[in-house]
Amino acid sequence: MSKENIRILRVVVVLAVLFYFLPVVALIFVVCGLIDIGRHRKVTKDIAQLYFTGNGIPTWLLSPVNLFFDLISFRNKYVYKLEDFPPEARQEIESVLKTFDDKRDEIIDGVKARMNGNKRGMLFYKWYDRDTDESVPEFNQPFTYVKTIGLSAFSEKETTSRHFGPLRLTVRVLYNLSAFRSDNVFIEVDGKTHYWHDDPLFIFDDTLEHRSVNNEDRERYCVFVDVLRPSSFTGLQNAIMGLLQAIFVNFNNIFYKNWSMLK
Repeated sequence: MSKENIRILRVVVVLAVLFYFLPVVALIFVVCGLIDIGRHRKVTKDIAQLYFTGNGIPTWLLSPVNLFFDLISFRNKYVYKLEDFPPEARQEIESVLKTFDDKRDEIIDGVKARMNGNKRGMLFYKWYDRDTDESVPEFNQPFTYVKTIGLSAFSEKETTSRHFGPLRLTVRVLYNLSAFRSDNVFIEVDGKTHYWHDDPLFIFDDTLEHRSVNNEDRERYCVFVDVLRPSSFTGLQNAIMGLLQAIFVNFNNIFYKNWSMLK
């Protein structure tokens, strides 16, 4: 039996047991999962298998929570522009990105020094609203909307697998610091490709299936910032973020197990 069939069988067995003992709970997860994956432009067999039996399982398990986040947020645009955020949130985003621009060489040199030969590295300055690195003081100030600040480093010829982000309380702001023109460096989200040479800024709902590609012979450095979704309930969002911080602050390796966490 192939590994793929074994994974499918495991999920079927777990669901069968859950339907027997807790049918309402099982039905909730199935329905929420179907609604969640149905947000994709085209639900293919590969996406469904990845979501329900592969690395998308954590996102599936969090689908009831994510659908609640949808209810307390404005309509999900999936791909965002800066103009889609309220002025205060936009100001915070622009402030963080300006710091990366102003200290670009210093920040990249600092990350390079911590890579130690790893293929992929990730440095968090702020994680779920908690300061985790003090090398850039501007990132340690309190923010209302910006909740995670980090920098990812890709070695040459490095590509992520297709995957889903875990939570939809925030949207992901990506800002590419590697200024070279090439169609070999891009991010693909829900079947659409964004080339970094077209625009170094890309903002999207990272619970959609996506992957990042660097097929060049040079390192690629990309800022990632998680920002609260536009909502009329920012206070509630921040209260939920405080709870998530208590749960996940020491477990970022769960979501980034294929990355080296840089210290």
